Amino acid sequence: MAKIIIIDDEPAMVEVIVTLCREKGHQAFPFSSGAKAVEQMGAIDPQVVITDVKMEKISGFDVLRHVKQHHASTPVILMTAYASVDTAIEAMKLGAFQYVPKPFKIDELQVQIQRALEFNSTQRENTYLRKELKHKYSFDNIIGSSPKMQVVYNLINKVANTDSTVLIQGESGTGKELVARGLHFNSNRAQHPFVAINCSALPENLLESELFGHKKGSFTGAVADKRGLFEEANLGTIFLDEVNSMATSLQTKLLRVLQEREVRRVGDNKSVPVNVRVVCATNEALAPKLRDGSFREDLYYRLAVIPVEIPPLRERLEDVPLLVNHFLHKHAKQTGATLKKIEAKALDALGQYDYPGNVRELENAIERACALCENDMITPHDLPPQILEHEVEMLPVGKTLDEFMQEQERAYIDATLAKFKGAREKAASVLGISMATLYRKAGIKTKK
Repeated sequence: MAKIIIIDDEPAMVEVIVTLCREKGHQAFPFSSGAKAVEQMGAIDPQVVITDVKMEKISGFDVLRHVKQHHASTPVILMTAYASVDTAIEAMKLGAFQYVPKPFKIDELQVQIQRALEFNSTQRENTYLRKELKHKYSFDNIIGSSPKMQVVYNLINKVANTDSTVLIQGESGTGKELVARGLHFNSNRAQHPFVAINCSALPENLLESELFGHKKGSFTGAVADKRGLFEEANLGTIFLDEVNSMATSLQTKLLRVLQEREVRRVGDNKSVPVNVRVVCATNEALAPKLRDGSFREDLYYRLAVIPVEIPPLRERLEDVPLLVNHFLHKHAKQTGATLKKIEAKALDALGQYDYPGNVRELENAIERACALCENDMITPHDLPPQILEHEVEMLPVGKTLDEFMQEQERAYIDATLAKFKGAREKAASVLGISMATLYRKAGIKTKK
């Protein structure tokens, strides 16, 4: 059931349309003036507005302007007994969904109302999806409170809503594409396409066709004209991942696109203008490639207008607890399972590993642990072997076995005392030792 506002200063006309709407199961809100309708529109939040054009004080065009400003996804059907080409053109320019001359046929108006409702449903769904995308790729989802990550946050927040070309540098698994998507969905281009391509995934000839498109017959297999990704991303953002792997001949063509803001399809003799923001990423330092000539220096400076360096996880291990908490909640939300908890020892082990696979490796470790753990509590035994092996490698060496065992024993006694808030008799009972042994091993002095 939809909510439909009907505005007309002719009571008979309002009654006809109200009856039509209610027969179809819709909720109709009749008004005899545009002013009263505009006043109540926010509270009603209609799916469709049907209004006459010629009314006193506030015309149908005024109502249309109000709807476009405050209820952008709501379609407006304009009606008038004074139909003309000029008024129809003005209505369409102002964003009317449909322009209906009076008198009209009931079934024709019904068709227009149904089309308007379908349009409204699509618009609201698109608005919802855009909000979901913006939330999914908001900078809040780039997790970390370490000083190095604060530098990243400050930089990407400043440049998100600009058209500056950004070069994101970082090892594989650090979240470069997440930053790229965040830049797009937090910019004024968010309503337009975000197009991503991995430049290392295709051979040179196919990559050129993917990026710039091709004309029919320009090479074997080119059976039709094809738009390239730069054209597909027009008004939006194109993300060139692993741009460091691009062949030098393609680098030259990319440089021309950045300079001229136009692309030329393979086999074509004319160029097409494009308005695209370019965001690139590299998983290796480009300085050596500049020195050996495998990456053009002039292209580098075109791409690195805003360089963003994503630190590897091993350089910000203080962010591991935050990331673990984020991935635990993410897993619970995606699977519908109970939110898992993690033992302190398991968290300590995760905080000592060096993560050659970076954040992606940590997320995989948490996903594995959630699948293997029992009683919704992650223990060290649920973690990947390489993390546990690393923890063993971190153990201190150079002490006798007795010294090491005494330290571990003392640490366990201290932890037990802490758990029972210093209740020594309870701790001794749980540990299975006498009070005298507890005092001796814990170094507790007795009163003389």
